[in-house]
Amino acid sequence: MTSEVQAAAAASEAASAPQPSIISPSLFAFGIFYGGMVCIAGVLGNKQVALGPLAVEAGIFAFLMLVITSSAVAELHGRATANKLVLIGFVPLIASLLLTLLVLGIPAARDMAPERLSAFETVMGGTPRIWLGGILAYGTSQTLNVTIFSRLKSASGRLLWLRSAVASVLSQIVDTLIFITVAFYGVFPITELMLGQMLAKVVLSLILVPPLVYLFVALGRRLDQSGPEVA
Repeated sequence: MTSEVQAAAAASEAASAPQPSIISPSLFAFGIFYGGMVCIAGVLGNKQVALGPLAVEAGIFAFLMLVITSSAVAELHGRATANKLVLIGFVPLIASLLLTLLVLGIPAARDMAPERLSAFETVMGGTPRIWLGGILAYGTSQTLNVTIFSRLKSASGRLLWLRSAVASVLSQIVDTLIFITVAFYGVFPITELMLGQMLAKVVLSLILVPPLVYLFVALGRRLDQSGPEVA
């Protein structure tokens, strides 16, 4: 009888013990990729690239990858999980910003070439308005993308290509409105810059986002079928 009581007590203790969180392989992989894109977007934005007649900042490509990744996560794991991914994305975003400020504030080595130091400070430096605009635009546009994508799924079910394109177009328009306004309003005329950025993002959203969302969803399903879950 004593052994039965002890066994029951042990079973009860095991049941009440906290269980390790399990993450699917696709969510684990997409989470790492998403964090990397969050960090690199600001760096890429220092270069202006020519897309036909338009000049746009190259960070647009990293932000589109964020849209693609969050849409794939919403498709595979649901809206709540995708929103958590967006929220957790603030961690590498703000951490990389603070680390950049720390490195910029530390005196450079005496033997560092002045032209290298100047180039580094030009690329990595920024104004508080640009940093604030990037943070606000990221949080708002990515949350909006997940929301629109998920609601269209509830309404239409299939049509992944249409849901991903519409959600990307609308969220990237909002992203441009917030970032350009916060970062540059009052500094110089922003209408032409804003229209050019919007046009480029709309075109790229229609051309690149749907096929890449299909690719990411297929990759995620393949990872979840073949790989062990990560504790």
